[in-house]
Amino acid sequence: MHMLWRAATGVARIGTILGGVAIALMMVHVSLDVFFRHVLNSPLPGTLTMVTYYYMIIATFVPLAHAEHKNAHISVEVVTEMMGARLRHHLQGWMYLATGAVLTLLAWRAWNEAVKAMTLGASQVQGSETIAVWPAYFALPFGAGLMALLLMLRFLAYLTGQMAHMERAEQ
Repeated sequence: MHMLWRAATGVARIGTILGGVAIALMMVHVSLDVFFRHVLNSPLPGTLTMVTYYYMIIATFVPLAHAEHKNAHISVEVVTEMMGARLRHHLQGWMYLATGAVLTLLAWRAWNEAVKAMTLGASQVQGSETIAVWPAYFALPFGAGLMALLLMLRFLAYLTGQMAHMERAEQ
């Protein structure tokens, strides 16, 4: 389980780098589009499609698992703060399973949509350009699936009592 955890978190780190690269490319692309539009009176074709279907999707969904790995997702602990530490621990353990199940379902449905988009050759027409957008459909199942894997591994660590060991290994 530890080797799978290390491999999954390594892939999650790469996903975060890809998300950062997508943001940097988006900034450069939009800046160049503004420059070309206002200085040369000739905007870059496909900017809106690239930002909407590639940069934003990759920056949003691919790094999801890294946020889970770092416990960086937003949480509101109004009710759980009133619980004892043991009850909070067990509640958190079972929430890994529930959240992992929801994300598995999301990844599965998104995968089906991505395959359908690929089969259809989904594309967007912007101006005189036709841009294939189906590859971007795979970002959501990738990010959600990897996050679901991490959550399920955390749930298994909770069940087997290896949670403390896994948390120490993360630091």
